[in-house]
This record gives sequence, structure tokens and C-alpha cells, in this order.
Amino acid sequence: METPNASVAAAPATSKFREVAVLFKLRLASLVVVSAVLGYLMGVPEGAFSWLGVIGLAVSGTLLTGASNALNQVLEVREDGLMQRTSARPLVRGSLSTSEAVWVAFVAGGLATLMLWLQFGPLTGILGFISLFMYVALYTPLKKHSAWAVFVGAFPGAFPPMLGYVAATGQFGLGPGLLFAMQFMWQFPHFWAIAWLMHDDYGKAGYHLLPGKGGRDKASAALILFYTLFVIPVGMLPWVFGLTGWISALVAVGAGLVMFWPALRLYLSLEMQDARRLMFASFIYLPVVQIAYVLDKP
Repeated sequence: METPNASVAAAPATSKFREVAVLFKLRLASLVVVSAVLGYLMGVPEGAFSWLGVIGLAVSGTLLTGASNALNQVLEVREDGLMQRTSARPLVRGSLSTSEAVWVAFVAGGLATLMLWLQFGPLTGILGFISLFMYVALYTPLKKHSAWAVFVGAFPGAFPPMLGYVAATGQFGLGPGLLFAMQFMWQFPHFWAIAWLMHDDYGKAGYHLLPGKGGRDKASAALILFYTLFVIPVGMLPWVFGLTGWISALVAVGAGLVMFWPALRLYLSLEMQDARRLMFASFIYLPVVQIAYVLDKP
């Protein structure tokens, strides 16, 4: 029979685990993991598929992304407290201390890097560490100073499919490079659509992340449209280089046009609803195109 003291002790522990899950932003981490696993499925040779590999990649990817998110919040706790969107995060509310967040992030990041290194080889482990380092040490502090942070952040943001491919093959090459290029280009309209919606909230913390100096203006909308247009040919590159078949190229073009239409409407209208449509279209584009790549491998 459980004693009252044991029950009281269990409650805070459960609460801490819940707060760590929030700190790690597990919903976002799951999107990263899906991208990494699809990259793994692209690279794994026929007959070499391993559920142990998929599970190991999923666990290590979740830990690595969680560590990145946790350290990001440690560095931005003051700014998070100023924005409505982030005001309920654990460090802002004080439900986790800074030291707790740092420790859990270092443990998760170290364990993830070690898992990637031991299970998939040194190159995969190094790529995982570089991704964590660039996100925390370069992208996060740069957000406070320049809109170029979006460009810098696009590098670690494009690592997941490349890392998954390298985990499957043990080496870098054209395949992982093309997957990196597609996700790298996709991130600009994706993030700028979010920045358009969150521009006022970002402004409270001193962030200016839209590409145009005027914020929600024609210049920003034009650059969003331009980068969205380039998503289409970059998404076709795996077919161009023979990594996938023509069906995936058609899917990439179709999904790219689904993104292009709200980007064009945003340029014409500068309306929030069109930025929201572009954001949702970008969420659809990435998994649909990456799944098409996997299913259309030669």
C-alpha cells in the first residue's frame, strides 16, 4: 500500500518530467525525428533495413533536438518572458530552474551524441554535435542582433534528413547533400511565414526576423515569394541526379505549387491569413515530398 509521503514525493517527480517534456518541445522534436528517419530510409541499402536503427535514430534525434530546445530557452528566458507565445514556458514560470534545464540538456545532448557515434559511426555523431552547436551557439544569440539568424539557423535545421542518410550509409555524398539542400531551401518560406504571423510578438523581445527592414512589407513578401519559388526546382534535384524517380519529381512540383500559391497571395495582399496558409502549406510540403522520395527510390 502506498504511503502518503510516497504519494506526495511522486507528484513533484511526475510534474518535473512533464515540464522537461515541455522544455524539450516534443511536438517539434517529433517533426525533426520524422525527417531524420525518412532520410535514413532514403539511404539504407536494400536488405539492410533495421528497426533497431530506426528506433536508435528516433531516440537520439529526440534527445538531441530536446537538448537544443532546452538550451535555447535557457539563453532566451528573458525574451521568452516578454512574448505572449512563450510566456508559459517552464523557465519563465519557474517550474524548472535554470540549473535543472542546463543539466538535463547536457545529459540529453551528450547521450544523443554518444548514441549516434556508437550506433552509426563517428561521422553521424559529429554531425549531431555540429547541429546542436550551431543551433545553440550561433543561431540563438544571433536572433537578438540580425535577421541573418534565419540563414544561420537553416543549416542545423536542414541536418535531420542528411544525418539520417549518413546514419544509414556511414558516409557523406550526393544523396545526403541533396536532402540537405531541399530542407535548407524549404526553411526560408516556412520560417518567414511564422515570423510574419509572430512579428509583433517577436518585436516585444527585440527580434526582427523578417527579411525586409520594414517588417510586414512588400520587400519581405517579395523575398518570401522568391525563396518559395526556388523550393520547387531544389525539390526536384533528387530526381535530376537519379536518386529518385519521376513520380517524386511531380510530387515535389505539386507540393511546391501548393506553397507558391499562398506566397503569391501574400505578396499581393500582405494579409495575415495568407501567411498562415503558407505556414500550413509548408508543414504539409516537407513530409509529403520526403515520403515521395522514399517510395520512389530506384
